[in-house]
Amino acid sequence: MPTESLNALQAIAATNRWSALAPELILGGFALLLLALEFVLPKRALALATPRVALLGFAASLAWTLRDWAASLTGQPLFGGLLLQTPDSQVMRVFFLVASALVAFLAAVVLPKHKAPRVEFYHILLVATGALMLLAQSNHFVLLFVALETVTVSFFILVAFFRESPFSLEAGLKYLVTGSLSSALLLFGIVLLYGVAGNPLLEGHTADGMNFDALNQFLLVNPDHPLALVGAALVLCGLAFKIGAVPFQIWVPDVYQGAPTPVTAFLAVSSKAAGFALLLILVRGPFQTLAFITVPLLSIFAALSLLFGNLAALGQRNVKRLMGLSGISHAGFLLVGVVAAIAPRDAVVWAPAAVYFYLFTYLIGAMAAFGVMAHVSVGDDADQDFRHYAGLVRRSPLLGAVLACGVGSLAGIPPLAGFIGKLLIFVAAFHAHQWTLLGIAIVAVVVSIFYYFGWIRAAFYEDVPASERNVAPLHLGVAAAITLVGLALGAVVLGLYQGPFIQWLAAL
Repeated sequence: MPTESLNALQAIAATNRWSALAPELILGGFALLLLALEFVLPKRALALATPRVALLGFAASLAWTLRDWAASLTGQPLFGGLLLQTPDSQVMRVFFLVASALVAFLAAVVLPKHKAPRVEFYHILLVATGALMLLAQSNHFVLLFVALETVTVSFFILVAFFRESPFSLEAGLKYLVTGSLSSALLLFGIVLLYGVAGNPLLEGHTADGMNFDALNQFLLVNPDHPLALVGAALVLCGLAFKIGAVPFQIWVPDVYQGAPTPVTAFLAVSSKAAGFALLLILVRGPFQTLAFITVPLLSIFAALSLLFGNLAALGQRNVKRLMGLSGISHAGFLLVGVVAAIAPRDAVVWAPAAVYFYLFTYLIGAMAAFGVMAHVSVGDDADQDFRHYAGLVRRSPLLGAVLACGVGSLAGIPPLAGFIGKLLIFVAAFHAHQWTLLGIAIVAVVVSIFYYFGWIRAAFYEDVPASERNVAPLHLGVAAAITLVGLALGAVVLGLYQGPFIQWLAAL
């Protein structure tokens, strides 16, 4: 082997620090442990142990992430430049672990009602969470695409997990088709960028055009090359599919309705957050010199998402479709924050912190709502209408209160956390002089109050239908009650006192 090649391999090997990936390796170990337990435990014991093992895996990974926080922030590319750990990536690792632990809680409530396989569900959940955490640390298109496709394939399986439900199977097929299209767009964009960056006839060309740092250096010299612009636009369009932004949102309502409730929650929270984590990595990294094209493109996505999501949700009574359509609107709000972070002349340096704060408030509000949905749903998981929530506060005052806090936070009602999240996005847009987006976003908040409070009105003010007057009260287990109360209190506390949390994010 030539000396140059050997030296190059040794240089790459010197950056392979496996301890930096300990949280992801822990999740992989627990995923394998679940498969091993299926061989040795009887069915009854396995049913009890499976969610506990998964939750233990998430807790162990979270504990390691927090313990090794400072040591992980090397600022140096790892594994030959594939991976870069930053304060932002550490925040998103914590986000994904918390979100997945709550999804595991929802699954413990929903899966027994449908007699669905449990080991497989939690195994895939652990693997997908590890891939999401790797996504947030991507510094190379190879790692980005492999991790993203691992998540996407996991969702292909999870969306169609209720094999006896035609809604779930239909949703799985639709997600497979649209997910494949988004992957094709993303890959086509990556290929164009790699090809143009490696062209030896262009100044600043590089042999490693998939590395974000190398691509950034090339685009600094060639910011207006047509193939580079098309490639960047296709990559952003591929990510727009993942976050459910207009005009790539057509799959959202049907998939959200047909997927099992825990999977819908996973899609709504973690998949959306992963898309925005990648967006921030790209537009603040290799695409930072392309703001003259990325800002108009993302602004169009944001405006259309705000308008379509809210207007389409106005007449919606199925709560899962409602969460899907409102999720499109939330993607619009988050895109406003991303645009404010990269505005060519008036970029707001703390706008990324506002986006992360909004993601956490969305996590709390959405998981509170999905937690109530998991307990209320009976029979067909896809059929959850406002009528099923009529008189909910009388059947279970706790569920009614949690629903009010969760949905109120999603609507942006003060003093809940969602209000502060939207306020920070508005202030960022104001400082970035994004007046049109700011105006549309304010109107969107007003419109959203109407359909969100239709859900609250059903739970608090509508009478139980005569055919359901003898329905037994809803009883929650101790763990479920503690979890839901914690989410409701989180929405209230983070709305009233968010100073330390915001300062922590702003310091990133």
